[in-house]
Amino acid sequence: MSVFKGRWRLYVVLLNTTDPWPEFTFADSLTVPTFTQRADALSRLGLEPVPGAEWRWTEDSDTPEDPASPVVLIAATQVRSREGW
Repeated sequence: MSVFKGRWRLYVVLLNTTDPWPEFTFADSLTVPTFTQRADALSRLGLEPVPGAEWRWTEDSDTPEDPASPVVLIAATQVRSREGW
């Protein structure tokens, strides 16, 4: 999950495939999506967090050579297909 073009976007990285990654863009771009909003977005994609998985947050930068540049927040967790999907 990260901010893309001013909006929070949740995307699922699919390994060993050339299929497009499933993604969901949140309507509210000013606040970080809550845990419930993230769980709902995953559910809409037919996914759920793996039991016991935690969200991990990290910082990145578009210009790492400039320590005064804004940071990019990235969140990640492990997911699995929901039952019935």
